[in-house]
Amino acid sequence: MPDAVALLHVPALSDVAEYAYAAIVEPPAGLVFTAGACPLNAEGRTVAPGDHAAQARQVMANLETALAAAGATPTDVVKTTVYVASSQQKDLVTVWEVVRDFFGDHDPPSTLLGVAVLGYTDQLVEVEAVAAVRTEA
Repeated sequence: MPDAVALLHVPALSDVAEYAYAAIVEPPAGLVFTAGACPLNAEGRTVAPGDHAAQARQVMANLETALAAAGATPTDVVKTTVYVASSQQKDLVTVWEVVRDFFGDHDPPSTLLGVAVLGYTDQLVEVEAVAAVRTEA
């Protein structure tokens, strides 16, 4: 069965971005919307205070777990939103490198934002995703 996700790289737009500019969900497919994955360990504590990269790795591991619970994998993701609690572009780049490496060759459209604060004490990173999975026809 072919994938439910088709990523579009748009030649008329800049090739500087390290992600596709659009994604198409092919029928029949169901959509999976995740809550923002946070850098929490199994005890519910924020990991690696002050370390953007370590928190991003925990976030992506937690995101993968949430996707799996919904029957999805990282290659089913059609869109991400990445939140970084920082006003420093270097911190956003650090987190983006972890996110990009997590997805490998699968480069879904993404929005990367610097924000003032996130919900948990010492939290620096949060990532939410939309995925598409094949449903029975």
